[in-house]
Amino acid sequence: MTYKENIHTIIAQYQNSFKNKNLSEKSADTDVLMDLFGITDSVTRKNKQYWNRELGMLWQKIVTETFKTTSKYLPAKKIGDDEPYDLQYGNDFIDTKYRVGSGDSGTLKKFKTYGQFISKELKGTPVLLFLRTDNLEAALTACKAGGWTILQGQESFKYIKDRTNIDLFLLLKKLELQFKLF
Repeated sequence: MTYKENIHTIIAQYQNSFKNKNLSEKSADTDVLMDLFGITDSVTRKNKQYWNRELGMLWQKIVTETFKTTSKYLPAKKIGDDEPYDLQYGNDFIDTKYRVGSGDSGTLKKFKTYGQFISKELKGTPVLLFLRTDNLEAALTACKAGGWTILQGQESFKYIKDRTNIDLFLLLKKLELQFKLF
């Protein structure tokens, strides 16, 4: 299958999964993935953990599929029981996050530890690509302490376009009408 067919397949799978959810009116606090399906902020507020997890996995799959179009793409490798990054592009070890809202000590320690591991052991540059820009400041501070390059929102899309020559934001906006849930 082609890149675009793969992206369509991934999004369609999530569309089917979301169809059983109770959706309501549009809100101003949305993002390109929420807009893709017509999901509103009021819907996600009812079960934030579910939506953050599902939209986060969708973001990871779409970004990974986009980087697969390049010759510098390498898949993530497990390090023991952990997977400290989602994919590799040249010397950049990329982890994708929809958003980070957890400030618990375990999460913060992981961010710091994984970034330092990538820098010191793998001799690479740890890069975090956040879709959202409303991330918890304490978590971003922990990421910075771990040496992560942090990109949020349009910065993430620019990073992706600069390396893959694919305008992922524009692609997702163009697909919006095809995957609305209502």
